[in-house]
Amino acid sequence: VQSGTPWAREKLDQLLTFRFNNELPTAIVTAVPLADLEDRLRTRLTDPRLARVYEFGEVVPVSEYGWGPEFELQKSQTFASFDRRPELSEEYQANLDWALDAAMNFARDPDGWLLFLGETGCGKTHLAAAIVNYRYEAGQPALFVVVPEFLDHLRSAFSPDSQVSYDTLFESVKAAPLLVLDDFGEVSATPWAREKLYQVLNYRYNGRLPTVITTRFSLDEIVEQFDRSVSSRLADKNISMVFNIIVPDYRLGMIEEKRPASRATRSRRTRPARD
Repeated sequence: VQSGTPWAREKLDQLLTFRFNNELPTAIVTAVPLADLEDRLRTRLTDPRLARVYEFGEVVPVSEYGWGPEFELQKSQTFASFDRRPELSEEYQANLDWALDAAMNFARDPDGWLLFLGETGCGKTHLAAAIVNYRYEAGQPALFVVVPEFLDHLRSAFSPDSQVSYDTLFESVKAAPLLVLDDFGEVSATPWAREKLYQVLNYRYNGRLPTVITTRFSLDEIVEQFDRSVSSRLADKNISMVFNIIVPDYRLGMIEEKRPASRATRSRRTRPARD
């Protein structure tokens, strides 16, 4: 279930080729049918001189990710249904257009991290959900997680009555091929919560796994909740595009618009990295 980026494929190929050529004992568990793997990888894993293959029941392709019953709203949030809000000023509309373009570009080619910052109701969650829906339409795996709810589920997994083990739940989120972390920062900043979120981010940062993060907090405020080890990963220009959505809350309707951020403030955050 690793990311299918060229970098990830190269690292995995180097690892397996070295072990294959030196006939080193290796146990591999795959979450997808062997027929769905790349030819070069499949031939190594099924070489009769070295490999013994065991299949346990039905193998479910990872592309069969889907929305749970708690995500009825997000199921309908697509790029086509995104409100461009023509009642707003040209500058606000341009900001939304840039945000929409950034989300659509990411959905077509998930690479690196995309961060949407903005106040509650500005449209950042709709764009994140639209990315997931686009990937589902393309038959590709993606996972949408509301951070506070994820942490609650993680805590409940410690219970002996839990239907899902702690390790299974944590690993499924940490290693998702494409992950959306919605409402990041909306948690009690306990040492345990900070540690779990850091582990998720650090794993995905080191593996260069495509990740979308939405938050109503600024990076400076995230530093206050966590520390610079988290914010430095979020703001790393080598992997992240940070986009500040400056429009007001959708649900407030026709209200007096706030003064837009200065061009100096928005220069790094408002334009997508790709056209």
